Amino acid sequence: MRKTTSKMWAAAAGVTGIALLATACSGNSDTPSDEGSDGGSENITLTLGTFNEPGYTDEMFAAYEAENPGVTIENKKAATSNEARDNLNTRLASGSGASDVEMIEIDWLPELMQYPDKFVDLTDPALEGRWLDWKVAQATTPDGILLGYGTDIGPEAIAFRGDLLAAAGLPSTREEVAAALGGADATWEDYFEFGKQYTEATGKPFFDAAGAIYQGMINQVENAYEDNDGTIIAAENPEVKAIYDAVTTASVTDNLSAHLGQWSDDWNASFQTDGFATMLAPGWMLGVIEGNSAGVTGWDIADVFPGGAGNWGGSFMTVPAQGKNTEAAKKFAAWLTAPEQQLQAYKNKGTFPSQTEALASDELLSSTNAFFNNAPAGQILANRAEGIVAPFKGPNYFAVNDAMQSALTEVDVNGGDAAAQWDTFIAAVNALG
Repeated sequence: MRKTTSKMWAAAAGVTGIALLATACSGNSDTPSDEGSDGGSENITLTLGTFNEPGYTDEMFAAYEAENPGVTIENKKAATSNEARDNLNTRLASGSGASDVEMIEIDWLPELMQYPDKFVDLTDPALEGRWLDWKVAQATTPDGILLGYGTDIGPEAIAFRGDLLAAAGLPSTREEVAAALGGADATWEDYFEFGKQYTEATGKPFFDAAGAIYQGMINQVENAYEDNDGTIIAAENPEVKAIYDAVTTASVTDNLSAHLGQWSDDWNASFQTDGFATMLAPGWMLGVIEGNSAGVTGWDIADVFPGGAGNWGGSFMTVPAQGKNTEAAKKFAAWLTAPEQQLQAYKNKGTFPSQTEALASDELLSSTNAFFNNAPAGQILANRAEGIVAPFKGPNYFAVNDAMQSALTEVDVNGGDAAAQWDTFIAAVNALG
């Protein structure tokens, strides 16, 4: 019964962004939906919109179909989070076309939470306590509406090529790398200094992209771009400027970067050409690394992260109100985020659970990752999750961060001037009002 496709959705040209969504929310608030449908009285197809590598497989969908006769699952998979965001904004604006269950990434969830009428309230007393408290808080509106069930979180470690570090005469085992970066007291200065040693010894890049390093650093700032009341502070926040300067200096001045845009074709290909020695690795990135590194050996994971704990990414399953089978979709979203499925998704692609029962399971904590030199990945990521403080991300977070990533790409990939690109970033921030 299952029907799947990985074909990218085509977003209508120019029809993206929250400006359009805001217009749609004022004009399409009465979009009908079948709140009473339970999917059990007739054959139905439930569409699931995902992106990147969330860890769900055809076999998992087949199991759900077997447990729920009459239901067919169709997975619509976008290539990137940005593409998925554009697709969903377009469909919410038009009032139709959204998947029955939509996966939403944390960086653009806050802008959608301004329009809770576009989604089904997923509050369910039976699911109280299922997820980490801070994960639930991220998807809960001020008046208590739960817009999304938590999928993964993104505790970060350092992934590295032990063979490349060894060839450079540097520490190369996971324990040695963790110690070389400062262990529990690791700083970003330690990371960059280790990178200088590698680049000076080999003439090769130490990490993949300035944008990736920035993402790891900015996610350790509690209020980087907005105050808790939504006031935009990015332009005058000294922490933002300090991180920008540190990243561009390390990437360009010290030439530690491979000068690649993450998710680009060149970035994908670089895994096959020894393109860099280390990269930041939230759990979900492990599946991406392995997928791009077929036939490559030497990858490992160090139980360390500069600056303390950090969380990069993590998503939610939402149910758009425009769907015709919202009750069946809610049931499916709950199943996708149950402990058994979160553990299976982690096993498949490294997406680290946000579900409390899954986080405490021996299955997770004793798990190893064969591709990463049999690293005890479950325990490493559990260690890295300790002490995470989720930064505040308001409705303008995505727009500000997107402007920053554009500036970093111009500097790191295209050779632009760092000072000029900072000014471009400031102008973009000020334009938000």
